[in-house]
Amino acid sequence: MKVSEKGSEDISYLAPLFNAAAAYRAEDHFMLLPKPAARSSLAADDRPLKSWSAAKFVRSSFTAGLIHVEALTKLVVVAKQIDPYSPWTLLRGAQENFATAVWLLDGKDRAERQHRALTLWAEDFRNRAQHEADVQHVVTGPKEKTGWQRHEEIKQLADNLGLPKLPRPSAGDIIFAAASAAGLNPERTRASWRVASGFAHGRIWPNLRASEPRSAAPTADGYLIGFVVDDAQLEALAKACLKLLEHAARRYEARNTP
Repeated sequence: MKVSEKGSEDISYLAPLFNAAAAYRAEDHFMLLPKPAARSSLAADDRPLKSWSAAKFVRSSFTAGLIHVEALTKLVVVAKQIDPYSPWTLLRGAQENFATAVWLLDGKDRAERQHRALTLWAEDFRNRAQHEADVQHVVTGPKEKTGWQRHEEIKQLADNLGLPKLPRPSAGDIIFAAASAAGLNPERTRASWRVASGFAHGRIWPNLRASEPRSAAPTADGYLIGFVVDDAQLEALAKACLKLLEHAARRYEARNTP
């Protein structure tokens, strides 16, 4: 990240994404996407899904994306603290959530959109069941159904609706499909996401791909290399996040029109 003599950050290429997210900011919270209108395409998709609606997941994912963007805004605008990892990690969270919203909204027909929604619900309950096994506690209370029981309910609902078997969702596949729907280059968008995921998990290789070495200090076993963010590559990720945010918002509005 470029730093001026006064120490302020040149983050102008992040401003469009920051401004787009800020448009959903109320005084002390983010505004949720509206609930599905009664006669909308969204409502028609969700009616057979009962409590496991696609719109609920879209609204949750979209809001999570906005919150990740705001966290990055606070980091680079308010705190003025930039490191080679955090911006990638936060934009990765934003990208995955906006892409999930797009993916849910852009299925080619109602059956595919319902299948995608139930796929995510099944994974949500599988993850919840894993947590319940770790803590030996049912999230919703001791007398309520477990995550695995809900997981089986989702699978049964898919069967009842005549939908294909529910696969384990792949974040990479969701990113690829959402990027295509939003008019982005899917290979490059997914490649950028892999770099961001590498930074989030502390991998070595992303430093070789998306960081710029600026210093070196000798150590007992070699040299400690100081890296800074490669602005051009972070800008590409920010632009992809913005495109996915905008596409998700437009598609939601269009499909929520009675």
